[in-house]
Amino acid sequence: MDPLGAPSQFVDIDSLLSWSDVYKAKQLDCHQSPVEKAQADVRSPFPYRKDISEKIILWKGDVALLNCTAIVNTSNETLTDKNPVSESIFIHAGPDLRDELQKLKGCRTGEAKLTKGFNLAARFIIHTVGPKYKSRYRTAAESSLYSCYRNVLQLAKEQAMCSVGFCVINTLKRCYPLEDATHIALRTVRRFLEVHGETLEKVVFAVSELEEATYQKLLPLYFPRSLEEEIQSLPYLPADIGNAEGEPVVPERQIRITEKPGVPDDASDEEGLEADLSLIGSHAFARMEGDVDKQRRLILQGQLSEAALQKQHQRNYNRWLCQARAEDLSDIASLKALYQTGVDNCGRTVMVVVGRNIPVTLIDMEKALLYFIHVMDHIAVKEYVLVYFHTLTNDYNQLDSNFLKKLYDVVDAKYKRNLKALYFVHPTFRSKVSAWFFTTFTVSGLKEKIHYVESLQQLFTAIPPEQIDLPPFVLEYDARENGPYYSSYPPSPDL
Repeated sequence: MDPLGAPSQFVDIDSLLSWSDVYKAKQLDCHQSPVEKAQADVRSPFPYRKDISEKIILWKGDVALLNCTAIVNTSNETLTDKNPVSESIFIHAGPDLRDELQKLKGCRTGEAKLTKGFNLAARFIIHTVGPKYKSRYRTAAESSLYSCYRNVLQLAKEQAMCSVGFCVINTLKRCYPLEDATHIALRTVRRFLEVHGETLEKVVFAVSELEEATYQKLLPLYFPRSLEEEIQSLPYLPADIGNAEGEPVVPERQIRITEKPGVPDDASDEEGLEADLSLIGSHAFARMEGDVDKQRRLILQGQLSEAALQKQHQRNYNRWLCQARAEDLSDIASLKALYQTGVDNCGRTVMVVVGRNIPVTLIDMEKALLYFIHVMDHIAVKEYVLVYFHTLTNDYNQLDSNFLKKLYDVVDAKYKRNLKALYFVHPTFRSKVSAWFFTTFTVSGLKEKIHYVESLQQLFTAIPPEQIDLPPFVLEYDARENGPYYSSYPPSPDL
């Protein structure tokens, strides 16, 4: 209640029903046909996850009235847009907000910037700028809208926020088709919660009456509330479901060059009928992969062309990637053994691997491989560096050379091409010897990228300290071994 006894206009999100709470389970027909029973074994790339669905709230109302950690304001590049969402936020936040926004000096499309909430119930406001939509620039608009949602979530994670209230970022003034934009919004939030779900307790989608029906229709695709709803929603997923982070995938322009133009790959007189049959139909089930046993025999005999080998490897990687997107990897994610941090001195993405957080003997290492692919697929499309903390790693955390070889063989060529450096922090003599044997006799092209780092001070010459989240035990170990200088550096709150 307000001081005068009038009921507060603000809405506490704890009083709202979650997406799971409003669901009434629909039982599958007990008289399923054989086809329907077979379909029940097919999993969605957005599988049923109760822990994720319970974090989602769909609420018809004004985002400015939400009592949560932060709400989202959609605006223009000068942060002066006069759309209904912004105007309501300005009215309820008070005049101090305009003064604060002037200090930000605008915001580029796709970026997210933070201010205090002032008179709002929300503690913070995250301001972002959605793209102007034109059909001929659709790809750019999709990428920018994805960036809006991703950057808002990333900012919430960095600020250790418990809850975020999203408005519909694509305003009518910017002409973005509502349904297309909703697909991007939902899948980006879904993918973020899959990896960083422990950092956010609630995500609210505040919608208008016009927008509510679209969200109700599409939410089950990305946040199914039961296995039945997952199966029923699967046929309605769009062709483009984004990468592991939900980011739109832009097909690379490729020119296929074959050894014999006009003849299918790997065709021979012996395979004439097989090759002809492989051209029938255009959908996945009509394309034949050829005789796998014969291909393996040809590989052993050295008779399969390099192009055919690359094609076979790409198919294999795509199968792993598809499985990684469909699998529940929350148990591996909770280990916090692999995460993205800032950039190095050359502007390249920094990925961190914490050896001590990998209980090799206690976890399913195949799931660990799937998680690596799930996280790294979109990172590896650009240049990146790996920082491996070997600090206080014991026999229970040692990655087997067979596992590393399998990982190296499975990953796409872009992983190897775009990895520019691997910083091996706090190595032991034994680990250096193992790494030398592995890079000399097992894999090629990796040895020259490894840099052994004895202290954090040495690491900071390549990666600024503010650009890397360090586990507390690494800081303590380094302070003990190399002096107390680093003990004052604050550890990441997420670790």
